Amino acid sequence: MTTCSTLPFDETRWIIRIRRIFNEEIELGEDQPICVFDVPKPLLCTRPEAYIPQLVALGPYHHCREELADMERYKLSAAKRAQTHLPGTDFQQLVDVFTKLEHLIRAHYHRHLNPSNETLGWMMAIDVSFLLEFLQTFGKNSNQRALQRIPSRMSHLVDPSRRTSSHSMLLRDIVMLENQVPLFLLLKALETRGSPAQPVLSSMLTGFFQEVSTFRGIGCPCTDVNRHAHLLDFLYSNMVPRCTEESHGATGEDRDESHHRHDHRKRTLNSAMELLVSRGSKIVSVVIEFMLRFLLKFIASLPCLSILGEPIEQLTQQASEPRGASGVQSKDTSPLLEEIAVPSVAELAYTGVRFCPTVGDLSMIGFCPATATLHLPVIGVDINSEVVLRNLVAYEASVAAGPLVLARYVELMNGIIDTEEDARVLRECGVILNHLKSDQEVAELWNGMTRSVRLTRVPALDKVIDDLNRHHGGCWKVRVRTFVRAHVLGSRELLACVAVLLLVLFIGLQAFCVVRGCVPVSYGMASRKIGPR
Repeated sequence: MTTCSTLPFDETRWIIRIRRIFNEEIELGEDQPICVFDVPKPLLCTRPEAYIPQLVALGPYHHCREELADMERYKLSAAKRAQTHLPGTDFQQLVDVFTKLEHLIRAHYHRHLNPSNETLGWMMAIDVSFLLEFLQTFGKNSNQRALQRIPSRMSHLVDPSRRTSSHSMLLRDIVMLENQVPLFLLLKALETRGSPAQPVLSSMLTGFFQEVSTFRGIGCPCTDVNRHAHLLDFLYSNMVPRCTEESHGATGEDRDESHHRHDHRKRTLNSAMELLVSRGSKIVSVVIEFMLRFLLKFIASLPCLSILGEPIEQLTQQASEPRGASGVQSKDTSPLLEEIAVPSVAELAYTGVRFCPTVGDLSMIGFCPATATLHLPVIGVDINSEVVLRNLVAYEASVAAGPLVLARYVELMNGIIDTEEDARVLRECGVILNHLKSDQEVAELWNGMTRSVRLTRVPALDKVIDDLNRHHGGCWKVRVRTFVRAHVLGSRELLACVAVLLLVLFIGLQAFCVVRGCVPVSYGMASRKIGPR
């Protein structure tokens, strides 16, 4: 329990450590960027169990949690088995290697770590031994034989078939942001055993990526440990390539000048047309409203319909008031809580949009207006997908200085998937590979990931969103439906006018029948039966 970060501040230990740093000129790892962060609170409060380890603690952040203490004996068991592969079968040798790397280890973490040098060395040596034993189940070649054999008493946790619920739970804990361990420690541990470290670790990372990655068909991931800080960074770097962020920002620079002018004229023309349409619709709305009010007042002025004067006057007064007065949205409402403005899958399918699955990463997302085809990467959804995606988004929000590409993709999927029907359409099209129990669970998964850490713009994805909204808004079926809802079903004046006209027509028809002596047949037959015999 001495490793708990909540213990009181030890001034003596702190002074000794600071003096040793100054006197011995120990490197502080200033060149190593921080890569293990706390989960941002806006994300943590939505679903804490997706970010806080539920079974095992790796690293110093959750080391002293009592509810995770049961896993310590399994980690110690893995460390004892790892000892048999060390020269001289001395686990202290691995601890000494990690102890010498104290400052480099601390430089990876955002929090200040209270554990002493020796405590941190033991902690990391035990956790790395356990993590390597778990990752060896994903190895694909014969080099994994250099690692220890998994005993039967741990088969429910470290399961090569990856079918047990405990294995899946452990897998989710390993990808959590606050549970990360620097990858270079895994490489150091393998090198200490004298085995071919890089090939063995590359094999494990490749299998791990194929098991955990949500996007299908990305290909062989980059397993260079020097390019990845930890497992979550390894997943993010291969699922969200850097070219996705940079290429779209440099697209305009690669175009020729004539194409620039063409796009500029096109955007100007579209803006002018939208302005004319919006102004024209407002003018038409004002004219219709004026004519309806005039007609209602004229009807109310007729002697035979003077009884309707008061209701009509109240109706015109209500129509003159601002319609949004009662439903004005509070200015304090955060835009981070709102869903992205994009039609749902069902709405897009209603306007003729087809959904085409593409094999690859997020750079494959695109919309072709000519064929009305939305290209989306194939994504597999299982019991681990939500935790993986949530922690990837949290890591991106913590480390990315530019646009949040993955967060924007999650917002897009959250926007187009609203109901079970939307999830079903994407599943039948092959965009979503559903390994959950139902399409409803898929819809709930995406609808649950609505909160973003900060607003972001991704040019390529924003263009797709704009094109989808433009296509949906330009469809004649949508325009007719919108017009009917806004100006017919949503117009109280028009409905009142229609009701009054029907009433006038009925009264006029009745008066005509009385004057002309028109008597219904049934009424005449009844009068003959009732009359004197």
